[in-house]
Amino acid sequence: MSRTVGRALAESLIAHGVDKIWMVPGESFLGLTDALTEAPEVQLVVCRHEGGAGFMAVADGRMQGGRAGVLLVSRGPGLSNAMVAFHTAFHDATPMVALVGQVERKDFGRLALQEQHYGRLLSDVTKAVIEVNEPEQASEAIARAFHLAESGTPGPAAVILPEDIFDEPTDLPLAQPRPRVFGGARAEDLERLAQMLAAAERPLVWAGGALANADMATLEALRRLAEEWVLPVCPTHRRPQLFDSAHPHYGGYMGIRVPRDLVAEMKRADLLVALGERITDSVSQSYTFPTAPDPQLPLAQIWPDANEIGRVFRPDLGIAGEPAEVIRALLARGAPAGAAKRRDWVAGLNAIHRRLTEPIWEPMPDGVNFAAVCAAVGRHLAPDAAVASDAGNFSSFIHRYIGFRPGQNFLSSVVGAMGAGVPMAVAASLRRPGRQAVAFVGDGGVLMTGNEIATAMQYGGAPIIIVSDNGRYGTIGMHHEVRYPNRPYEDAVRLTNPDFAAWARSFGAEGISIGSEAEVEEGIARAFAARTRPVVVHVRSSAEQMSAWRRRGAPRLHG
Repeated sequence: MSRTVGRALAESLIAHGVDKIWMVPGESFLGLTDALTEAPEVQLVVCRHEGGAGFMAVADGRMQGGRAGVLLVSRGPGLSNAMVAFHTAFHDATPMVALVGQVERKDFGRLALQEQHYGRLLSDVTKAVIEVNEPEQASEAIARAFHLAESGTPGPAAVILPEDIFDEPTDLPLAQPRPRVFGGARAEDLERLAQMLAAAERPLVWAGGALANADMATLEALRRLAEEWVLPVCPTHRRPQLFDSAHPHYGGYMGIRVPRDLVAEMKRADLLVALGERITDSVSQSYTFPTAPDPQLPLAQIWPDANEIGRVFRPDLGIAGEPAEVIRALLARGAPAGAAKRRDWVAGLNAIHRRLTEPIWEPMPDGVNFAAVCAAVGRHLAPDAAVASDAGNFSSFIHRYIGFRPGQNFLSSVVGAMGAGVPMAVAASLRRPGRQAVAFVGDGGVLMTGNEIATAMQYGGAPIIIVSDNGRYGTIGMHHEVRYPNRPYEDAVRLTNPDFAAWARSFGAEGISIGSEAEVEEGIARAFAARTRPVVVHVRSSAEQMSAWRRRGAPRLHG
């Protein structure tokens, strides 16, 4: 039976389980939004900026167990505004399907209003750019986009939709969702991995992004593997929830700029197992541990996509498979004899971790040491809380002073894009109503996408947004001070900020100000007590305490 392309696209999205689309309206896809008005299964979440909408779609792809979040943007400026989300999804290996409007087909190549060649523009930040130039291609394009976005190394796929195609008739049957394809480890590779682990006296297991969407059963299996095989497990950059930080087999957080005494101990390892970890420059401490391209210790890498293994590092063993299945296969084999020989190694790493994360800090003369805020938040976090972090030095306090555990969800731009924190927390609040959604953001990032508080207000979201205001782009200031010591740089990083609590109240949100450490406990308690609307906590943070590990003009703590 014939129906319009717009209706066929709506039916295809429903068939793929889409219930939310994050978007900014545009005239280039009115035929699709018109069809979606007759699809109560799908909620159109109207956002305030395509960058915010894109970050929400990325966050949604993180919270749905590997199912892609969906972004809808108009051509030209709309797509350009959303490029930061494509970059994040591509580098972070997060599934996203973007539907992008295009000029009418008769105007292709004429430099029509807002026309762009998306195959060229998006070639470096997508897995695929699929152009729908005939009505018969529409439903198939949706099926292909979801399949590519969610398979292998997840990432963004873009479907380009000309403005004049939505009202065209089509009678082709709906293209059904394609079954997920999972890589599997060969028996001989599992045997070799087991032998490598059995022989190792000081192994390290880094749990990374391919486990980011793992269910609780998988993370429980990882805990059992650590205990039975006597292994230290280290969550990697921006994936702190993958292993309980209070567990005695927690080997330390392998994020950006890890304290030197922890890295020094890790470098004594005689085997590194990258379990669902790509090993980026952030995780590898700028490609020094392991060294690229030839690691200084034996390396086994498990990742769902064979194309990723060996792309930067030469592994001694590569397994193109799901890390969850490797965990279960090792458990089924049973622990090797003599695994207890590693207990001192595991205990030593854990002791360093516990020493580094002790809840101690110094009061600062120029503002609140952000450690006090993060420690207080940690005491209020629910076992199923979602925590979103923007990019910035303030995030180092999060990872030092909040002990994460499985069941919680950590959302961020792993690639380091500013502006992710607020939209991701808004998306978490709307995806999981009634559960805690907390954003940490700096005074730089909050005014990039903080207007998405309006989206939370419109749709009943209630995120807690904690703003660290030190009056500058603090991370850049720290880098400047380290690279060019004793040189002035303030004019290059200084910010003039509003009263963020008053700014929040202008949206109808609650605004709380914290100007001293004595106000931290009450302020954070008030924020978590507010359950029905967004809350912004404006923290007057110290600029002297540049990060959780460094004070201005002082050597870095712990090396």
